[in-house]
Amino acid sequence: MSSQVPAPKGTSAPKTQVQEGPTARLSRGLAAVVSRMAGWPWWVQVSLVFVAARLVSACIFMAAAIHQGTNPWFPPAPDYWNFITIWDGRWYQEAADKGYPSVLPVDANGVVQQNAWAFYALLPFLARGLSAVTGIGTLPSLTIIAMLAGVGAALVIYKLFREFAGKRAALWGVIFVSTFPVSPILQVPYAESLNLLLLSGSLLLVVRRQYLAAIPVVLLMCLSRPTGVPFAAMVGLLLFWRLWQRFGPSRTLSVQSPNDGGPTPARSLFSLAALVLAAGAGALAWPVIAWATTGEPTAYTRTETAWRGHDLVPFKPWFDTGRMLFGPVLGVLAPFLFTALFVLVMVSKPVRALGTELRLWCACYMGYLLVFLHPQTSTFRMLLPLFPLALAVALLSKSKAYRGTVVLMFVLLQIVWVVWLWAWAPLPGGGDYPP
Repeated sequence: MSSQVPAPKGTSAPKTQVQEGPTARLSRGLAAVVSRMAGWPWWVQVSLVFVAARLVSACIFMAAAIHQGTNPWFPPAPDYWNFITIWDGRWYQEAADKGYPSVLPVDANGVVQQNAWAFYALLPFLARGLSAVTGIGTLPSLTIIAMLAGVGAALVIYKLFREFAGKRAALWGVIFVSTFPVSPILQVPYAESLNLLLLSGSLLLVVRRQYLAAIPVVLLMCLSRPTGVPFAAMVGLLLFWRLWQRFGPSRTLSVQSPNDGGPTPARSLFSLAALVLAAGAGALAWPVIAWATTGEPTAYTRTETAWRGHDLVPFKPWFDTGRMLFGPVLGVLAPFLFTALFVLVMVSKPVRALGTELRLWCACYMGYLLVFLHPQTSTFRMLLPLFPLALAVALLSKSKAYRGTVVLMFVLLQIVWVVWLWAWAPLPGGGDYPP
């Protein structure tokens, strides 16, 4: 039988050392870094956050490149710069170097084949200009533009988030956007970072009710990626809501968001109406350009569906994918369950804090995906325009452990995304999983 000797009077018993787990250490470290950065200019903080996130993603890319085997583009185990230029980067390069075909390529059955019309012209146009001025190749030019646009997008997103939250929450929102599982796409020669810059700029101007100033930004956004249709729907619904606030029953004023700022003046309503018309025109611009160039009214949509292997039928691909993944019964229910879950997210308290414009954007963009998207592995990348929800994630809790855990999970999922989807591997039956 052992006896425990008490500690002498006037002294304390030795404390047990508690070992911190990796998540706790990461949370504490991130909180310390954020606190230390608090006195720096906001643009320095945001830029460093984005660059640090891209360095982490670069390490993931380089690690995955070592294990890249035989592929359609280059020898196995490529270097970082070659590895990030695969997939759609080569299509943007072709659009920059050769332009867009005046005759759609078709097979023996008259089915349109994959071609550059699926890739909007703004990024290739800028890369061609940068290449002509500097003498560097179009692929490096595409990469440089993507990185610079990514930094710019992070800065604008911070200013947008500051319209609805304090400095720390807004910075955490930028951290979440910068480390999102598909955020490595922001440093490769894709148009996502350029589109994110223009989209966030458009949303910031709309939130500030600078509708006329938003028009040129929106038109450029419509030529970067296919976000024009949901944006036009968003500003159209916003116009309807502002008109209802001004001329409808007075009880509607009691349910508006705290960020709405009251009824819209008549002059501002005319400006918003002009933005609606401009956004609608911008949404149609690229399909019309493809039509005018090729003589085919459906040149753009036929090109887009070349990657699907069948014609576009609204909503149907979601049910087809649902049945493939979950069977004939659950597969039919899956799109409805997904929609219900998204609605619950949109009515949650953190999302309600985002204001009318950002909630309308998220709802319209998700509606656009439900109508037109063929869900596949590329769907993860196409969720990036829902970036305003990152601020809602930051507002969900101020806990350092919670926010650190979110960042850790995002980085781990980056590894999954790069290794599973970016690194090329043929499927047993042919084809591949595109990122």
